[in-house]
Amino acid sequence: MPDDPQTHVMPPVRGLGHHVLGRRGFLALTGAATAVVAGAGAAAAHDGRSWGPRPSLPHGPGRHHGGAAGAERAAVAFVRAATDAYPARNTGPRLAQSYTDELGLFSTAFVYDNALAVCALLADGRRSSVETARVIGDGLVFAQQHDPDHADGRLRQGYNVGPYTFYDGTPQPDGFVRADGYANVGWQFGFLGTAVGDMAWPGIALLQLYGATRDPEYRDAAVRIGEWIVTTTWSTAPLGGFSFGVDGGDQPVPNGSTEHNVDCVAFFTMLRKVTGDRRWTAAAEHALAFVDRMWEPRSGWFWTGTNDGVEINRDPVPLDPATWSRLAIRERRYDGALDWAATALAVTDDAAAPTSQLPDGERVSGVTFSTASLTSTAQYNGITVHPDGVWLEGTAQLATSLLDRDRRGDRHRAEDLLAQVRHAQDVLGGGQHLGGVAVDGGVVAASSLLDTGFGFGYFQVQHVGATSWFLLASTRSNPMRWGGLG
Repeated sequence: MPDDPQTHVMPPVRGLGHHVLGRRGFLALTGAATAVVAGAGAAAAHDGRSWGPRPSLPHGPGRHHGGAAGAERAAVAFVRAATDAYPARNTGPRLAQSYTDELGLFSTAFVYDNALAVCALLADGRRSSVETARVIGDGLVFAQQHDPDHADGRLRQGYNVGPYTFYDGTPQPDGFVRADGYANVGWQFGFLGTAVGDMAWPGIALLQLYGATRDPEYRDAAVRIGEWIVTTTWSTAPLGGFSFGVDGGDQPVPNGSTEHNVDCVAFFTMLRKVTGDRRWTAAAEHALAFVDRMWEPRSGWFWTGTNDGVEINRDPVPLDPATWSRLAIRERRYDGALDWAATALAVTDDAAAPTSQLPDGERVSGVTFSTASLTSTAQYNGITVHPDGVWLEGTAQLATSLLDRDRRGDRHRAEDLLAQVRHAQDVLGGGQHLGGVAVDGGVVAASSLLDTGFGFGYFQVQHVGATSWFLLASTRSNPMRWGGLG
């Protein structure tokens, strides 16, 4: 079992009464890691759940977006609105605010979400979408080139992109670019560290942007990201791979994540194709060797990783390595992980359940975050999580991966999942805001409050990451493959 992480407990989420640790709950204000790379175990990995017949989708009141095409247009509009949320402050390169204001993270922009947004906008392909993708890509390059403390190619976990007053009354007056000309790192919430996955995904996005525009600045920024990962996190421990990254105090976090190493396989493989430099082949193979050590062929899943580079963690088992391994590695020997995830992590959120937060009469089906999510009784600010809460981001990931695998029945299963996400887009998240302005069209992170099993939760607020994965699935795109965006 992993060590208990040091958590950064945030004030209550406005309008929801929750708190959140951010994307993967990574770093605390003190600079200590808040979410250890937990392992995965066999317990609760298969409880007999399966997709089977889907519940009918009730009509009811909601924000209907006019079918599949309308849902896609609304999702694109949401991502663009998140990018343009503070027009008076951000007139040049900028990043998209990750969640609507109601979550209580104010103007936080996670680089992972922004990388997904770049890929999703490129997959959409319309000129306006590509222009917005370039704006975000320019924001990533600016952040890399204008870090207030480092000049080594890193990106932070998150940035501020608009002014706000913190819960203790401390003002944060700047947009994405501070008054002193540096990037506005997310200091008040402690999003100061650098995780390997939060580097590889922007690297992937910048390479995809280079592919679409042939602007060498994006390629060069991606190369700098790759050099930081290799220089800083190459592990010589027995399990190998790349370690987790550094915390807010620039101290190494020794854990190794399967998810992050899958990201690295995709990123370094793309770097090899784009640059022709053979060193990236060696880096991709180093990451792939770690992923292969995490594969459990008898059960058909991936262990999550390691705390120390020596021992494999075995509880809980998350979704991400199953879906992303298909997109990044595309080897048949790993394909059973999708079937495991579609069965073992399947959930149906029913408004009639005591801990559901769905409107009366609603049902939404999909998958949850991990095996721990299925049995958790955790509370966030006094609210008990719902064990059948649907993780909409992960549900869209699974649809994306099934479409990429494209075996018999996969398209039907993926379309079934996408229908559920579109329904959630229609009926959940209404009345929310970005930078104080009402917004529509985004996909909420979760149908009801759910616990990931890694020390943080997902909530019923519109989310750039979940919306971007929905767009990637809707356009049958693979962001982890060179040329895979439409």
